[in-house]
Amino acid sequence: MTIIFDGHNDTLTNLYRVEVGKGRSFFEESGIGQIDLPRAQRGGLIGGFFAIFTPPPPDSPERDPMYGLTFSEDGYAVAERSPIDQGYAAEFTDAVIDLAYELEAESQERVRIVKAYHEIEQCIEENALACILHLEGAEAIKPDLSNLEEYYQKGVRLIGLVWSRPNAFGYGVPFRFPHSPDIGSGLTEAGKALVEACNRLGILIDLAHLNEAGFRDVAAISTAPLVVTHVDCYAICPSTRNLTDAQIDAVGRSGGVIGINFEAMNTHPKSSIDQDVPLTQITMHIDYVVKRIGVDHVAFGSDFDGAEMPHDISDASKLPNLIRTLEAGGYDSEAIEKIAYKNWLRVIQETWSK
Repeated sequence: MTIIFDGHNDTLTNLYRVEVGKGRSFFEESGIGQIDLPRAQRGGLIGGFFAIFTPPPPDSPERDPMYGLTFSEDGYAVAERSPIDQGYAAEFTDAVIDLAYELEAESQERVRIVKAYHEIEQCIEENALACILHLEGAEAIKPDLSNLEEYYQKGVRLIGLVWSRPNAFGYGVPFRFPHSPDIGSGLTEAGKALVEACNRLGILIDLAHLNEAGFRDVAAISTAPLVVTHVDCYAICPSTRNLTDAQIDAVGRSGGVIGINFEAMNTHPKSSIDQDVPLTQITMHIDYVVKRIGVDHVAFGSDFDGAEMPHDISDASKLPNLIRTLEAGGYDSEAIEKIAYKNWLRVIQETWSK
């Protein structure tokens, strides 16, 4: 079986939020959610970036995922989400990190929070799940960056500057289709300082959910490979969440990696929510990146436990279906290994080797 390293999941956040995870155990196979340890092992998933996403406060109407959503003849638009308080975000983030370490302790070495590249290699050798802590949106970081090193010490090794809302560091694109991601201004001064600080510490910077001006700022400032953990191609699905050709080219020039999102709405040319779509709808985005910047710069970024998946890859146990689709599309074993795990491991090793 081909092993797989995934660029993005929301499993830790899902487990912490009981109203979402329904109190399920990570160590028992469940019909709730999309990743647990048995399904990960059956699907060949050896690790990934486990995101911590801070939801709006409990009393906010924005807790409703349908809040501010309007449909038109051509597509949809979601109203801009409100910024959230740094203290609230830090409290939530700390609680999810505590949960991650509780899971690690309960797992008896089967799940490990990794902080160095050699620890990922050990996990692969010893059949343990490598969990990399990832902030999806940097709201927990103070604008003066005074707690950034604290989060590094806790194990955070990937930070998304924004989710799809503005914060102290930049502007996250609101969800719209069809629409250009060129909405809003670039990084703030605090955002530019955060990029430089992440470069110094060896923290990967995730450009998912970032607007086009902010993306250009990171590309101009960062000395590390550019990574986008869960995204698709604007030329196929013209959503604000997807990458234009110029953005794809910038990732390639930097030696970075694009994790292809599996969500039907983000991959379908008309942004359809139909979950009966074939997996070729995902691989067409992989094909596009390969043809434009090469097979060394594309990987998986599922968004498991954060989005609705096509039926043929409804959870982690079905990841081999995607491998078979790539094989049917003419990819040889060397290319598939790069897409499945080697490209992510390469960029992690390059960025963490500080």
